[in-house]
Amino acid sequence: MNEFLLFIRLLQRNKVTLILVPLITVIVCYFLVQELPDSYKSHARIATGLVDKTDQVITESKDEQDSEIARKFESLMQMMRLKKIVDQVSYRLILNDLKSVKDSTWRSPVKQLKEMSKVDKARAIALITRKYKKREELFLSNPYENSINKLIEDMGYGSDALKEKLTIFRTGTGDYINLEYEAENANLAAFVLNTLCQEFIASNSSRIVENSKRTIDFLQNFLQQKQVALNERMNTLRNFKIQNRVLNLQEMAKSIYGQMADFETRREVAEKDIIAYQAAINNIDSKFNPADRKYYESTLISVNKDIVNSKIALKELNTSYILSNYDGKIKKSVDSLQNKLTEQIADASDKYIYNPMSAKQDLVTQKLGMEISLDLAKNSVNSIQGELNRLNRKFDGLVPNEAKIQEFETGIDIASKEYIEALQRYNDASLQFSFPVYLNLIEKSMPGEVLASKKMVLVVLSGVISLTFCVFVFFILFYLDKSIRYPIQLANAVDKPVLGYLNKLESISNLSLSSMNSSNEKSLILYKNLIRSIRYELDEELNDPKSIAISSLTSNVGKTSLILTLAWAFSKINKTVLIIDGSFGHPAISKLNPDSDLLENFFNGDTTIKASSGQISILGNSGGDNSLLEIADEKQIVRKFELLKTQFDIILIETDSLSYMNKAKEWISFADRVVTVFAAGHSISHEDLSKIQYLNSLDDKFSGWILTNTESMPEQAGKIRKEIEV
Repeated sequence: MNEFLLFIRLLQRNKVTLILVPLITVIVCYFLVQELPDSYKSHARIATGLVDKTDQVITESKDEQDSEIARKFESLMQMMRLKKIVDQVSYRLILNDLKSVKDSTWRSPVKQLKEMSKVDKARAIALITRKYKKREELFLSNPYENSINKLIEDMGYGSDALKEKLTIFRTGTGDYINLEYEAENANLAAFVLNTLCQEFIASNSSRIVENSKRTIDFLQNFLQQKQVALNERMNTLRNFKIQNRVLNLQEMAKSIYGQMADFETRREVAEKDIIAYQAAINNIDSKFNPADRKYYESTLISVNKDIVNSKIALKELNTSYILSNYDGKIKKSVDSLQNKLTEQIADASDKYIYNPMSAKQDLVTQKLGMEISLDLAKNSVNSIQGELNRLNRKFDGLVPNEAKIQEFETGIDIASKEYIEALQRYNDASLQFSFPVYLNLIEKSMPGEVLASKKMVLVVLSGVISLTFCVFVFFILFYLDKSIRYPIQLANAVDKPVLGYLNKLESISNLSLSSMNSSNEKSLILYKNLIRSIRYELDEELNDPKSIAISSLTSNVGKTSLILTLAWAFSKINKTVLIIDGSFGHPAISKLNPDSDLLENFFNGDTTIKASSGQISILGNSGGDNSLLEIADEKQIVRKFELLKTQFDIILIETDSLSYMNKAKEWISFADRVVTVFAAGHSISHEDLSKIQYLNSLDDKFSGWILTNTESMPEQAGKIRKEIEV
């Protein structure tokens, strides 16, 4: 922010330049633009058919994306600006000037055109006409064609000159391309646009026809190649079938496979019958096993034994019954045993076992029949297996033919698809070629109206540009300028406090102590008010008495005026002040006050200086190549300073600049405070860094810096002006 304010102050100091330079530029530009011709603008419009397809007989089924349409529009607009197209307009323009009389030309002929004879014009017309018909460019390597090209450019008909005033654009997302052209002649602007549109449409139409014809020829040749390839593959398949006696391989394979499946079924049935007959024969053989009879007899033994026992018991009971004279109780036992015997007999009947020997003859007959069937089944399996082997061999012979035929059919299928696709593309290209989409000039260019004058805009723009340029120049100067002009800059550079600043005085001749109170000069009044602020800062640092050494980095920075006015400021608050001119190389104070006592006499003799309240005393020097310690020794100097402090409240010492390092250091070593003066407008050089380092090493003894010869600050100048008016 501080840098910005400093830059603003720089502009304020140079406000006269910032006003005069744009003003002069505006005046000069005003007179120059008065001679500029008026400008006319013409318009034309071309329909492309890329968006609005209502006039097309054949339209694409798939809608194009906006990005694709935008790319096509951009391609068309770029093609319109091609040198090859614009050169056609240039040829038409220069031919018009070569063939026409003076009054029919749009521009004044240049010197080369005026000096051309009829023969030269006829030769030029023949060349340009030939180039125009062939749509060729002029060969600049040819001297004569190069001269014609120079003539075209001198007349302002060159491609670059035409494209500079040509504007081509698409409005929104519409179907139209708009063209605008500015010229100093209304008819010229219309002619350029109409000619450009005609040449571009003709060129584009020719390009479409040539591309379509080339495409159709290519597709036709491609289609014939695919047809020949398809026929070759079909003939190869046909010859293979004839050579291998193949009518229908799939039907033959299907028939053989069906027969194989039938014989497989028969073989399975025969094998099943063999197993069944063998099992039945084994069962019949088991019926003739002797163990069956043993089983039959062992079953009847226990039953018969029970019946015999029951009969014996019944016989004994009957005897007892008879012997008992037919006792009723024995009768019941007889009846009961009789019932039991009956049950045993019935049980023997139930357990009667069928005797297998009774049906032996029948089983033998069945076995003989089954053995015959078994032999038949075994013989049929062998015959069926032989037929299956024959069918498998026949089927295996079809596999290689199938693979070969499948290969041929696959090739035929691929060739057929390629042929169909080529045929489809050929038909599509033929259809599109029959109904091509051409550009159409729907709005011809008419002589345009005169445009609003840009002269005033140019005048204003010249002023703005010149003002901007001046500000830019001042900014560059400000950026490159390392000089210090303001207290904040000095404080940042030396990293020490700045006690104050003083404005620049026209001359120090009126700074004599006798005229300090009587002068009404504004700059001096401002100077004295600023010195009062510095006096306050110094007076607050240390109690009186005190000695202040005032030095500088270089000479001629305003130390003399500072010391004189600072002494005056201290005297105004009723303090006794002594000024010591310690600058032997430049004793300016001594020259301004020639009647003052000399410090050489004071330090070497018994000279005394009397002080009175509110008065300023001065110790001058006789100049020459001297230093403080060369005048008196250190003890003498310390004793004299102690004496002076008893008489004066403030002792101000002007030392040599720090360029004479030893002379300034001698005075600084005896002073209580050190103040360094820096002149505004100067920069801190590399040599000054060691001096600043020395001052910073003084620690509390070094009070700070004072900036002199500054430009008057606006706010301070306003305050002083009010005080003067009062």
